[in-house]
Amino acid sequence: MSFVSRRAASMPHSVFTTMDRAKARAREAGLDIIDLSIGSSDLPPPASVLDALCHAVPDTATHRYPMHSDTRELRSAAQGYFQGRFGVTLDVEREVLPLIGAQEGLAHLLLAVTDPGDTILLPDPGYPPYLGAARLASLDVHFLALREERDFLPDLGAIPEDVRRRAKVLLLNYPNNPTSATAPLPFFEDAARFCREHGLLLVHDHPYAEMTFGEYRAPSVLQVEGALDIAVELHSLSKSFHMGGFRVGFAAGNAQALAALARVKGAVDFHQYLGIQRAAAHALSLPPEVARAGAAVFQARRDALVQAMRAQGWEVQLPRASMYVWWELPPAAGQDSLEFAQQLAVQTGLVLAPGSAFGALGEGYVRFALVREPGALAGAVERLAAFLAKGVEGAS
Repeated sequence: MSFVSRRAASMPHSVFTTMDRAKARAREAGLDIIDLSIGSSDLPPPASVLDALCHAVPDTATHRYPMHSDTRELRSAAQGYFQGRFGVTLDVEREVLPLIGAQEGLAHLLLAVTDPGDTILLPDPGYPPYLGAARLASLDVHFLALREERDFLPDLGAIPEDVRRRAKVLLLNYPNNPTSATAPLPFFEDAARFCREHGLLLVHDHPYAEMTFGEYRAPSVLQVEGALDIAVELHSLSKSFHMGGFRVGFAAGNAQALAALARVKGAVDFHQYLGIQRAAAHALSLPPEVARAGAAVFQARRDALVQAMRAQGWEVQLPRASMYVWWELPPAAGQDSLEFAQQLAVQTGLVLAPGSAFGALGEGYVRFALVREPGALAGAVERLAAFLAKGVEGAS
């Protein structure tokens, strides 16, 4: 007798579990750990956000189950954020829906807008939970190649005609995890045109909307004229306001898709705790300078890491956004990315994410998460250089 569904059995294996075991071995050996494998912000939320939460906790009105009408404060804040940041006007009742994190939102959205056996277009490499959400919804997956020579943007014109006919959803993510690539507004215009022509829902995962550097500001797909007819965008407060543990975000876009999502969510959750909703609404209402200050911290870390890597003679791109550096392994690595990352962790205590964790086209790369201070990032490069030199010496 088995109590494991085919759906559960189809969930992809987590490479990060393997890496966690390698990290444990390094810790047992007494090594100092520099863990750059997980993209979880180490900065605190803005103090006023925490104050808003603290003031909400003793309020007994926040202790009950929150109904949809109770989410209006957060929905209104999201509406105001969209208007101020992107110049997009949303209907607060029909085109905004709170989420218990964007990852939860995507999984439930796919259940809401697709049927088993439908086809979804997913990026490769891409954030691993995308594939898990597709498997949960019993979808067929067609992967879209993200290659460096195309600036990690998919070639939508290369999708086979039979796949286009079967596809129901196109999933994009820019600024991108894991590659840190960005997409210009004309690319989103092309993607929206493609989805309109072929009857697809365009889902854009946008958690790094405010994690941008210098003068660059990441666009929203909803800035495209007519995008509200065919697109849903997922936003998270985890990166922009360092609220990862709060599990709060929102979806914006096509009213029909969001209504279907609300029906699915109604079967499994009662929305986020109202105190956290109040804190999130306050965060979204803060002046832009607050999110920019956090992004500036990650920009300094990006600069420190890239400078240290280039000092070693390694080629590495300078990302304009996100909290990652995506690096192609040099020939001296001499092994696949998972094996390389495991040995690096066990022998040096430096933990990176192997590119293969993000899909077949991630093989040969590793991802650095900018979740430590500049000094630690420079130290990470020193450990990496020593490890690579040792490998070269051992092979000669």
